[in-house]
Amino acid sequence: MPVVVNDRLTVPDAELAWTFTPSGGPGGQHANRSNTRVELTWRIIDSAVLSTGERDRLLARVGPVLTVVADDERSQARNRDIAVRRLAQRVREGLVVPRRRRPTRPTRGSKERRLRDKRARSENKRRRRPPSADD
Repeated sequence: MPVVVNDRLTVPDAELAWTFTPSGGPGGQHANRSNTRVELTWRIIDSAVLSTGERDRLLARVGPVLTVVADDERSQARNRDIAVRRLAQRVREGLVVPRRRRPTRPTRGSKERRLRDKRARSENKRRRRPPSADD
């Protein structure tokens, strides 16, 4: 089953590696015998569906291989669906281009308030001191 990340990007099934293992933990014979834990791996570095910019961005944020694990449910089919959703979400988050910060300067009013508060603090501390010899 291919992973649809967004309307422009779909990871083909051929690029995905599935591994199924027992879940572990309590649960009796079903949990001990059934391979319901799903591990979904996508080698980003070898992917043919990514542009150069997308690949570079994902490599920087996620690394060369993206692996998601799902063992939330007792059913392998539901865990497969969860793993696909998690992989798509991680790729979507990794592809987001952060907004550039535009540097701003402090306003005249904020400078004046800062200096006024600074003078008031200084005056408070000066009044706390014991009187000097020339007072």
